[in-house]
Amino acid sequence: MLEENLLQVEQKIQAACERSGRDRQEVTLIAVGKTKPASMLNEVYQCGVRDFGENKVQEMCRKMEELPKDIRWHMIGHLQRNKVKYIVGSAALIHSVDSFRLAEEINICAKKKKIVMPILVEVNIAQEESKFGVTKEDAVELVRQIAQLDGLSVRGLMTIAPYVVDSEQNRPYFRKIKDLSIDIDAQKIHNVSMDILSMGMTGDYEVAIEEGATMVRVGTGIFGQRDYQTKV
Repeated sequence: MLEENLLQVEQKIQAACERSGRDRQEVTLIAVGKTKPASMLNEVYQCGVRDFGENKVQEMCRKMEELPKDIRWHMIGHLQRNKVKYIVGSAALIHSVDSFRLAEEINICAKKKKIVMPILVEVNIAQEESKFGVTKEDAVELVRQIAQLDGLSVRGLMTIAPYVVDSEQNRPYFRKIKDLSIDIDAQKIHNVSMDILSMGMTGDYEVAIEEGATMVRVGTGIFGQRDYQTKV
């Protein structure tokens, strides 16, 4: 079942790339395995996927120990400052940096480990009260502040669009994030690149790709519905 689901997702990514005149290699599929056991992630790994995303630090750390070491782990959930030390140097990318205080903590841990940690700034583009992330208006200033921390490298932006039945409703939000990344890139800020746009999930990743996503985060579309009662 997982192999079949993955094939369908891959076909949809390919089709979205073709519709928007993009190369499939421009888009990274991140398989989001939250609440799912390591055995299911391993099955997807055996199909060739190497990028996996998790929402919780504890769950990510546990799966890191159980699964192959060449996996690139993505921290995509809200990150508390007291959990930063567990993933800096282990995660390939932190998608959810939404404050300077969090960036400072990542910077401290990165410097202790003598590495530069790649991060994305999370933007709450739809300004939903239930979601984390900075406003579009505050994003540029936060990027400028973080750029001064030499233990971090700002690689782009991340957003979580609203839950909608019709994915077309999120197209304007994805377009705004793309435009914002272009505006930031044009400012040529030291230590900042806008190479990565992490946007689009199971319900809307095709539209996100058409609007410029370079990373899509797909969980349910690959692993099926989540069971929040199950202990991973």
